[in-house]
Amino acid sequence: MTSWDEAENVLCVRLDSLGDVLMTTPALRALKDSNPRRRLTLLTSPSGAAVAALIPEVDGVITYEAPWMKIARPDVERDRELIDLLAARRFDAAIIFTVATQSALPAALICYLAGIPLRAAYCRENPYHLLTDRLPERDLSAQHEVERQLALAASLGYCTENEFLSLAIPDAARIEAEEALRATGLDEERPWVLIHPGASAPSRRYPPLLFAAAADLAAEELGWSVVFSGSAGEQGLVEEIRGRMTAPSLSVAGALELPAFAAVVEAAPLLISNNTGPVHIAAAVGTPVVDIYALTNLQHAPWRVPHRLLTHDVPCRGCLKSVCPVQGHPCLSGISPREVVDAAADLMRESRPEGRRLHAAV
Repeated sequence: MTSWDEAENVLCVRLDSLGDVLMTTPALRALKDSNPRRRLTLLTSPSGAAVAALIPEVDGVITYEAPWMKIARPDVERDRELIDLLAARRFDAAIIFTVATQSALPAALICYLAGIPLRAAYCRENPYHLLTDRLPERDLSAQHEVERQLALAASLGYCTENEFLSLAIPDAARIEAEEALRATGLDEERPWVLIHPGASAPSRRYPPLLFAAAADLAAEELGWSVVFSGSAGEQGLVEEIRGRMTAPSLSVAGALELPAFAAVVEAAPLLISNNTGPVHIAAAVGTPVVDIYALTNLQHAPWRVPHRLLTHDVPCRGCLKSVCPVQGHPCLSGISPREVVDAAADLMRESRPEGRRLHAAV
């Protein structure tokens, strides 16, 4: 059996979404730094695969909708095909990265059946032969996701001095982003802010009426141009918010694929967003963030980037719910538009982002 030191063909399992994959990149770098010859293949979800193409530490990607994940569609034949594919790749080892609420055992079983000799993960249960290396799971829901994955890598002897998130944006995507922003009519002589109002879970979405009020304050009191972003599926939400505003606004929602969208985030002097994937893109490219943070998950704050984390404490904090069961959604509706804009103005003055952005003046 290959030792963890000698393992060069390594499968990294991260079946969650874009933001979770980005928060795993420091741990992936630790694997690379420990052995530059090591090849990393990422087994991930479709959204994880989209961002994996921009992660330098990832050498190959296998896209898989695991039946034990929330949004997957069951397909037994696909599961059997995956086991055969993994077996054919003859991996030396597999590291299964999970959030604290997930079980690693389904993925461990897949890797075991594929004949991967070394298999490591966090695990509450006794995995017996499914894992060769187990890091006992504790109540670590408040531990930052990046620290959690770095600790798993370190338990196997893999460390890095560079613990920043990793994302490489192609020059062509930067050109596309610049063209898209200019096509909106953005005045490069004015300061501007990017607002991303969507999130995959309704419990993490700041109410549209409050987003509209915050955007109006930014435009009318601070004189900022307001640019909205979002996926194609979030265009309706963006237009609802813009329709509630009294000030003019701009939008690139639904207009860009992920690389160019990441370049827009990189170009922005400041991002205002919910707790969602673009916050972690911003952290990876160094864009300051005002994160309107629902207290459903406590471990996903912006990592090592200038930011303001806006919260409103509630008795049900840490609920892990995708849909808020409390009337009025108090952990978000308790954050006022004035708080959002004051935090944005303060952060913009403090960070004064320079260099690669379209416009950085305040």
